[in-house]
Amino acid sequence: MSQSETKNSSRPTRFDVIVVGGGHAGAEAAHATAKAGLKTLLVTMNLDTIGQMSCNPAIGGIAKGHMVREIDALGGIMGRVIDETGIHFKMLNRSKGPAVWAPRAQAEKRDYQNLVKWMLEATPNLSFYQDTCESLLIENDTVKGVVTGRGQEFEAGYVMLTTGTFLQGLIHIGEFQQQSGRIAEQSAMGLSDCLSHYGFQLARLKTGTPPRVLLRTIDLSVCEEQAPDEIPQPFSFATDRITRPQISCYITATNSATHEIVKANLLRSPMYSGQIQGTGPRYCPSIEDKIVRFADRERHQVFIEPEGYRTGEVYLNGVSTSLPEEVQWDLVRSCRGLEECEIIRPGYAVEYDYVDPRELTPDLQTKKIRNLYFAGQINGTTGYEEAAAQGLMAGLNIIRRERGQDLFILGRGEAYIGVLIDDLVHKGVEDPYRMFTSRAEHRLLLRQDNADQRLMKYGNQMGLVADETMAEMREHYERVSEIRSRLEKTGLKPTPQYHAILERKKIDTPKSALGKSIAAFVRRPDISIDDCVGMVEGLDELTPEQLKVLELDIKYEGYVKREQENIDRREKTRLIKIPADFKYDEIVGLKTEAAAKLDRLRPVDLESASRISGVDPTDIDLIYMHLREPGRNDPASVDARR
Repeated sequence: MSQSETKNSSRPTRFDVIVVGGGHAGAEAAHATAKAGLKTLLVTMNLDTIGQMSCNPAIGGIAKGHMVREIDALGGIMGRVIDETGIHFKMLNRSKGPAVWAPRAQAEKRDYQNLVKWMLEATPNLSFYQDTCESLLIENDTVKGVVTGRGQEFEAGYVMLTTGTFLQGLIHIGEFQQQSGRIAEQSAMGLSDCLSHYGFQLARLKTGTPPRVLLRTIDLSVCEEQAPDEIPQPFSFATDRITRPQISCYITATNSATHEIVKANLLRSPMYSGQIQGTGPRYCPSIEDKIVRFADRERHQVFIEPEGYRTGEVYLNGVSTSLPEEVQWDLVRSCRGLEECEIIRPGYAVEYDYVDPRELTPDLQTKKIRNLYFAGQINGTTGYEEAAAQGLMAGLNIIRRERGQDLFILGRGEAYIGVLIDDLVHKGVEDPYRMFTSRAEHRLLLRQDNADQRLMKYGNQMGLVADETMAEMREHYERVSEIRSRLEKTGLKPTPQYHAILERKKIDTPKSALGKSIAAFVRRPDISIDDCVGMVEGLDELTPEQLKVLELDIKYEGYVKREQENIDRREKTRLIKIPADFKYDEIVGLKTEAAAKLDRLRPVDLESASRISGVDPTDIDLIYMHLREPGRNDPASVDARR
């Protein structure tokens, strides 16, 4: 159809926002802008793969689960979808401090993507178009629209690219190569040339996935069972409880035979033969990388994770590989319980283009082209949660701009999402970026259980969180605050309940504890809030979630106060000068990687040092403390102005 015929057609060609890509970033972005009343078009290669889990069919995990809670608080859909489709919920790190507790859930894979698609289809103001995006319409350094693979032009005030691994995507399985963004799916070949034409610096990254095997061919009886939590904790504030039946996952491990198979075929791996040029994820290495980098390890865990109730397909988490298919069969079958298993999809690596995220402003708009936004793996990240967070934040900033409001930028002390975007646009990436709790210097403030308390006000202000939900959240925390006040004001008495607690826990508490507040009693490491139910009116009426929030607020009050003081201190000291001859190798505890980069780049102040990739906030704290050692100038007395 010619351009003139298109203009005369009844088909809409003018939108407020165009989102390219229907993955997790694109789904959140399109849902947000359309729900806010902006006429939005989602352009995607295949409508059947909207919201698809290309790799592991799971949501959440260490730091990632925190981000899902934050996405939910801001009005995103990921938390609600996994709550409705999860088949194995697990709170990770319960043996550690509450700052690193992390919710995770396996999903019924097909149900998950179908529900994402259904929710988007039910969103007013959202239209769909199935095709590739081959080029952008740009005038006077401002984006005006897109051109699809079939030559259709669509115009919009804002365009967002959420292209995942599809930009010049190239799949590797041993010596086999195929132009694909996912196995058996075509790449986007034209858009990279368009971006290069307008001055964007593209580079290559690599990610991978393990083989999938048939469940009935696994001997689960010799594998370690991982049962789900008895009481699954939802991701979304809107979810009362998880009612879906839960199933177990299992664990096996590699062994010396597995490692010998990999070593014998290492040069047939595209990563080691030189066939792949892109950089792979440092923190989620292939089995080839694990065996080479951790040569002293005798075994590596393999997590056997079902992809759903109604499929026999199983994901082997921990053996991501791009070795030839026949080698994959040998290495998988060398593991206990997998001796007779059948691979139904081979593992593979995918190499793809990305743009240096330092070419973006903090709202994820490109510096070169106005009204053009990038979100997800095009920015060098890896993971569904990182992508969804970026898509949502870019969408929220488009909403704000359209309304003539200030940019929406979350601080590092407000959200993991704030840490993610700050790291990307200031530090860039050297390998696929994955969020960890260690990246957040204020993680005690950013617990997964208080995400709604921290961020829901923003989602409500932008119209993505209903007033009723906001009121319910406030009531939830007001009730907790009310009961806490009673605990602080009520003195501990020598009641039968009190003596029963001491006897049961074998606690030798001095009499001086009596008369002090019950809250002070709860602050003891050997006392839980559950022990005190019945001591004050209303405590027995709180939900398990409210009880946990209450307990954490009481126990960690002092730590939280110090954390807030750290935020204030960091803000005051970030421009403190670093001497030109500063010796980083003298700092005890400073990571080797950070020390090497700092010594090479020689930043002039703490802020410049904090912007270096591989230098974490804890490294900055160590430098600051070293500068304050006796015999050095007190940084507080140094003029920190530029």
